[in-house]
Amino acid sequence: MSTELKDRFPQSGKIEWIGLRKAAGEAMDVVETATLLQGHGLEGDKAGQRAGSRRQVTLIQAEYLPVIAALLGKEAISPDVFRRNIVVSGINLGLCKDLEIGINDAVLQVTGDCKPCAKMEKALGYGGFNAMWNHGGVTAAVQAGGVITVGDEIRVLQRPVTDTGPA
Repeated sequence: MSTELKDRFPQSGKIEWIGLRKAAGEAMDVVETATLLQGHGLEGDKAGQRAGSRRQVTLIQAEYLPVIAALLGKEAISPDVFRRNIVVSGINLGLCKDLEIGINDAVLQVTGDCKPCAKMEKALGYGGFNAMWNHGGVTAAVQAGGVITVGDEIRVLQRPVTDTGPA
């Protein structure tokens, strides 16, 4: 697939939900505003305690939540069940690997897919792992910190243009 085609994002998105995981297995804290710390993650989130990780923040598309629910025969599923930090709408996160996304002054570099694990089978019930496959969201590293709030615009930052043609 052409990189040029993959770099075309017709619109920005927005933050729909923010959650912090204080510790493994504990309930998530749902917040309206959070602080992204450069090189760490979200302040108050367990992933933010390890500097330099490629999985400092996790994001999932709001558009996938009803798809996952439908695949499980459920009407709806609360975002905290997925244990992702940020739910966004309006942009295709699956195309953002290795790209940077901006939220206010903060910049995240999308580092990979956030594949489901066995915990999703427990959280969602029988078939939860399979329902989440290819819908699990992405992981990111914080390149520049800043404050984010539900409702904020999220935009894909343009990939630097490189001249590969003859001089």
